[in-house]
Amino acid sequence: MDLSFYSSHKEANKTGNQHSAYRLERGNHLMKKLVRSIFLITAAIVAAGFGLSGHAEAASHSQPQLNPSQLLNVAHRGASGHAPEHTLLAYKLGQKMKGDYIEIDLQMTKDGHLVAMHDETLDRTTNGTGFVKDYTLKEIKQLDAGSWFNEAYPERAKTEYVGLKVPTLEEIIQTFGRSARYYIETKSPEDYDHMEEKLLDILKQYKLTGANIHSSKVIIQSFSPESLQIIHNANPNIPLVQLLWYDKPAAITDAELKQYQSYSVGLGMNFDRIDRAYVQKIRSTGMLVHPYTVNEKEDMKRLLDWGATGMFTNFPDRLRDVLREKK
Repeated sequence: MDLSFYSSHKEANKTGNQHSAYRLERGNHLMKKLVRSIFLITAAIVAAGFGLSGHAEAASHSQPQLNPSQLLNVAHRGASGHAPEHTLLAYKLGQKMKGDYIEIDLQMTKDGHLVAMHDETLDRTTNGTGFVKDYTLKEIKQLDAGSWFNEAYPERAKTEYVGLKVPTLEEIIQTFGRSARYYIETKSPEDYDHMEEKLLDILKQYKLTGANIHSSKVIIQSFSPESLQIIHNANPNIPLVQLLWYDKPAAITDAELKQYQSYSVGLGMNFDRIDRAYVQKIRSTGMLVHPYTVNEKEDMKRLLDWGATGMFTNFPDRLRDVLREKK
């Protein structure tokens, strides 16, 4: 998801060797992404030769569907405009503010635990440094995941934020149970072996997936089509949302929509690059439109007027008020 709401809260203090390691890690990361992209493009071309369009259209009819008339208020990383993102306290506040879904970004520790964190590194939202994947859960649990917020936003600072911990996915589910709904993103799945399988095992263990969309307590999102397709192949009854990011005015082709429809129920995109025509083109297919990250009421009202079926926000209380006014 976008980072525009956040500002850097501390200066990095790394040695030259650490900088070199980071550059090497980033180079490997980009190469992995390139290889995956080539794989997906090649697969799409080959599939097109065998009539992908027809298959995609047929497949879309069997996808689980959410009610488009229910406008979803997705608490982005919890009520992260009010409290430190991806902490149990932020999630609880999001629920209190009538968020429909708890939004969780996943990274994976060195010893294979799924933890709630947006960034691949610990630097921005904890007092640690380096990549999440290079630390065990025990090591990450020693970090302070709350004090950064007080430093970055002194006008919203609270003493109770000091010392908050990074939660695991299981801890979140154990805290909120089946009474909550979860909007989960696989972050950087190309860097983590079997991330999707681990996620699905946990969801199954806690009975958050069902035989159909109506019994599913989760939506899974990702920028990675491959990650979503892995999940779809394993359990086609879990609703999936393909995330998109645009650095110029958004446009989408009929062919792209058909491809996305073959495994997902909706699309999520940065709200500041879309317009009414873009939203309505997607809605005409029956797919959901969940823009991110929308924090101002005027933007919320405009997107709802265009036909958005929900949105991610750091301030679920603001979207709650807008939705109440709309009724």
